[in-house]
Amino acid sequence: MNLILAAMGAVLFLVLAPILGGLIAGIDRVLTARMQSRRGPPVLQPFYDISKLWHKERAFANPVEMIFTTGYLVLIAFSGALLFAGGDLLLIVFALALAHTFLILAAYAANAPYSTVGAERELIGVMVAEPILILLAAGFFMITSSFFVSDILVSAVPPIIYLPGVFLALFAVLTLKLRKSPFDISTSHHAHQELVKGVTSSLSGRTLAKVEIAHWYETILILALMFLFFAGNPVLGIIVIIVCYFLEILMDNLFPRVTWRMTVKSLWIVTIILGVANIAVIGLCGGVIG
Repeated sequence: MNLILAAMGAVLFLVLAPILGGLIAGIDRVLTARMQSRRGPPVLQPFYDISKLWHKERAFANPVEMIFTTGYLVLIAFSGALLFAGGDLLLIVFALALAHTFLILAAYAANAPYSTVGAERELIGVMVAEPILILLAAGFFMITSSFFVSDILVSAVPPIIYLPGVFLALFAVLTLKLRKSPFDISTSHHAHQELVKGVTSSLSGRTLAKVEIAHWYETILILALMFLFFAGNPVLGIIVIIVCYFLEILMDNLFPRVTWRMTVKSLWIVTIILGVANIAVIGLCGGVIG
């Protein structure tokens, strides 16, 4: 029975996540336009964009980028499917890191100046985001004695009670993962941020479409990780996620991009002060639930 539920969770993610992710991207664009006193595109515009990209004539800066972008999409989808199947958080974190390695390789393969700079900044983004994701997995293990999502979801007490610092650190990293200001250092999804796309500047057609779909998958995956903090109280979890995403859109329109040095410094300080300190306190207390 558990195996059937796990398979259903994985399939539902693979089917519904890009639809929900695309709708969130469309709502994001509409809200951004309203904040800038513009009419903006329709909510379904991201789907129109993907359809247009998918039917464009194939053109590659380097044909090997097709392999790397496919690997990026597959690994992001695998990570999310594993999460919704109740799988191992550590494996999910490592699969995400490997997925972004494929995106970095795709950008390097173009051998163009802007894509190379974008690849280097994406690598910095991975270096910044991975510590908090590992701390997240460690924190859940310390309070539930398990790395498995299925065990975390049945926690007697919502993990947010014991991991508020880790949650706030994850919220800070969410800005980087969603590629929003002030931490959209490798690429951005809004024209008001930059003209050169960085890590995706040399991608086009289906390769770019796969990267965008992978981003939709990853958006749902990261929001689902935030939802885990409210296991046992799904209504509160959904409300908090909606509020957090709105705050991300608001910050995207209020703050200019910072340099990559400031990005590393800011997010590592947040990770150390909030994340590491939170884990240290739980460690000193000898764990809480588990």
